[in-house]
Amino acid sequence: MSVYVDNPQHRVGRMVMCHMLADSIAELMVMADTIGVDRKWFQPQRHPHFDICKAKRTLAIKAGAIEVDRRALVDAKRRYRRKWFADLDERAAVIAASQIGDRPCR
Repeated sequence: MSVYVDNPQHRVGRMVMCHMLADSIAELMVMADTIGVDRKWFQPQRHPHFDICKAKRTLAIKAGAIEVDRRALVDAKRRYRRKWFADLDERAAVIAASQIGDRPCR
């Protein structure tokens, strides 16, 4: 299981953002807590992920996240989508995470 970050390319004001996603919602939340990303920024729609700035991306890589290109990111999304459809516990975890907002769920 892994956490992935793509290349920063999405501008939001002065910041350049990238995506952070994982093979499981639990891993994604642990990484968000580790690098100090507030859970209110969790985006459960379509594919559970966080948009993070370049500074948080650097912290994520230092904490073990894997840098991926666009193609590998799409592959990770497909793997997760298959898992989401097959695993009721994963679906429940995504729903719980989206309702918790900025409170850590440990």
